[in-house]
Amino acid sequence: MKHLSFLSKLTLFAFVISTLPVVFIGSFSYLTSSSEIQKNVNKSKMELILQINSNVEHKLTTVNQTLNQVVNSSVLKKALNNPLNVTDFILYNDLRNEIRNMQSFDTKLEDVILLNQRQNWMIKNSGLYRLNEYKNYEQLSNLMNVPDNTSWVLNPSSLFYSEESINVTGCDYSISLIKKLPTNKLQKYGLALANIPACSLQDFINSEVDPLDSIIVLNESGTILLHPDRSMIGEPVQKGGFADLSLVSDLNKPSGQFKAVMDEKDYSVTYLRSQLNGWIYLSVTSIESFTKESNKIGTYTLYVCAVMLLLSILFAWLGSRRMYSPIERLLNQMGLRRPGIKSRHTDEFQFIGEQVHHLFQSKSQLEKEVSQHIRQVRTFFLTKAFQGNVKKRELLEELEQYGYHTQMEEWKTMAVITLSIDFSEDTSYEKKDLHLLLFAAHNMIEELVPPDSRLAPVIMDHAVVTLIGSKEGNAEAFHRSLYSLTENLQQEINNYLKLQVSIGLSLPFHSFDKISIAYREGLEALKYRITLGKGIIIQYENINSGKHYLNLNYPSHTENDLMDAIKLADTEKAKELLHKLFKCIFALGLSPQEYQIPLTRLLNNILIMMQESGISLKQIYHVNGSLFEELTDLHIVAEIEDWFWSMVILPMIRIFHSRQNAQYHNISEKIIDIVQHDYDKDLTLEECASRLHYNANYLSSVFRKETQYYFSEYLAMYRFKMAKKWLEETDMPIKDIAARLRYNNSQNFIRSFRKQEGMTPGQYRDNVSSRAQGGTG
Repeated sequence: MKHLSFLSKLTLFAFVISTLPVVFIGSFSYLTSSSEIQKNVNKSKMELILQINSNVEHKLTTVNQTLNQVVNSSVLKKALNNPLNVTDFILYNDLRNEIRNMQSFDTKLEDVILLNQRQNWMIKNSGLYRLNEYKNYEQLSNLMNVPDNTSWVLNPSSLFYSEESINVTGCDYSISLIKKLPTNKLQKYGLALANIPACSLQDFINSEVDPLDSIIVLNESGTILLHPDRSMIGEPVQKGGFADLSLVSDLNKPSGQFKAVMDEKDYSVTYLRSQLNGWIYLSVTSIESFTKESNKIGTYTLYVCAVMLLLSILFAWLGSRRMYSPIERLLNQMGLRRPGIKSRHTDEFQFIGEQVHHLFQSKSQLEKEVSQHIRQVRTFFLTKAFQGNVKKRELLEELEQYGYHTQMEEWKTMAVITLSIDFSEDTSYEKKDLHLLLFAAHNMIEELVPPDSRLAPVIMDHAVVTLIGSKEGNAEAFHRSLYSLTENLQQEINNYLKLQVSIGLSLPFHSFDKISIAYREGLEALKYRITLGKGIIIQYENINSGKHYLNLNYPSHTENDLMDAIKLADTEKAKELLHKLFKCIFALGLSPQEYQIPLTRLLNNILIMMQESGISLKQIYHVNGSLFEELTDLHIVAEIEDWFWSMVILPMIRIFHSRQNAQYHNISEKIIDIVQHDYDKDLTLEECASRLHYNANYLSSVFRKETQYYFSEYLAMYRFKMAKKWLEETDMPIKDIAARLRYNNSQNFIRSFRKQEGMTPGQYRDNVSSRAQGGTG
């Protein structure tokens, strides 16, 4: 698709701006006029059917009043009690005169019929009849069942003209006013019917109705009483064209309007319900007919809008051309009008922008590449400088080359800071995010520390390292400003990254060639997080106070309890003892390097216990590497304790727990478990058999086959193992050891120990003590 030029866009924009008001005003005027026309039409239709309703009800009221005179006359009352034979000619003649007087009013009555079931006679215009001999006797008798004493009912005209050859009215239906006789008695046995041709109602309508409208009258049951098509009289309203009968049957309000579909066309229907007899008067008008006027208005509006739009296009084009002329001159000067150029660009401004950008692109690209290379080379140089791999003369030359000439002249006091990330349980970061977090901290140092007060920070050994310098020669003032700067760094990093960091500070120095020594001091200061905790600022001068001493009073009893808790798969007890053990170890006041001794000892003893319990290292440690190397990489007490728990102890507890849940499916493991728990009791194979519900001889053969030892041999071996452990780690008297291991006297224990180890228990304890003292020295 071809792109539009700026001139076209400008013209189109001006056209749209001028078009919107025209369209809005035209649409508003058309919709408003259409709405008003429809309101006026609805109002006129309502007035029309009110007039028709008034005319019809006037006629019906007149018929009702004249019929009341007949039914209440003394002549009719006398006739109701008389059989009306040939001899009653005078009474019959009087009755006929009453009927003729009623028909003399301008009521357009077709006929007045009187019938008496008790006396079996019927009188109408054509004469006197025996009721039971009349052709439509049953249908006329059924009219006695109408619910009210006075009712308007639509009846076929043939009911009343069965003896005549033709229907003189030409109307197939008559509207009958029915009154039950006698009026003054509860028991009714006669009827008075005043028949009006249904077609005669049309006389009240033709003079009032527009040729395009249809007036329809329905009775309470929805039967058509009046319709422009006479053949529809007497039919249900569905046949009158109403597709949705519910629209008519649900007319509960006295009057109103609704829309309906008749013969697949839309009509507007105005209705009125008569309070006299409940008839519904409908004025049905085609929506198409009364929208003709609004269509005319719409046409006129369209013509006016079209003229205004043409004028808008003309003025938009002329104005846009005038506004575009300066841009056109500029494009001609830049060569856009040369063949083949314009097609390559979205618009003129893109071309202008590309030309301007092209002037600076080469220079900017070159500067960017050089800047990137300089930053990379500078980082490499500073890394070498901190590591001490740059000679003093080269160091000063390179610093000056990288733009640090001002710092070299003005700085009088300097110090290296090393910033390290402290992970904890409450942080949302993981250790795999370390490099990303270090990069973020690196950027924050660049933003928060002014460039004239630092060298560019670099990331080394899982820490961000930089050199801070000051013009201040006073060491105390420099120390205060440095500490304030590092506190601000800690606070800002915590605010933005929600992360705790520790910062190590080197001793202050005055010459750039001391930078590598200061870097090592900063790293050494960070190591003291193991005792001081997380989120601290550590000064190297405060940790080198000469109070180093070796105190390895290792909490062996707590460790033994921890081992037992692990074997028993007691998770809560094991976690409590681990915390207690760490609390004892880190209360010794050792240096960071010296803390590796008890921690390594603890890990080694746990692994020995694991191996003796038949658990392989792969069952708890699935990573290629060394547990001891991972341990030495940890520097915070909480991290170390969490590592011991999650990486070593908890996996072992799960294995022991699974063994317990399996209820020691292997019989030898069950026996070994009994021995390890009850070795200090009077334990026999028979006792084990009783506990495990097995035969003692069977247990002996199974245990011998799986362990290559007799039960008594294994029990003695385990007791000797515990004896050596107590001799090595406790000051328990040999007599008490013999008693706990169920020897009758200490001499038997000493003889057995000498036979097993080649020396007495006392000699074994002395040898262990002398080896420990020699190792400490």
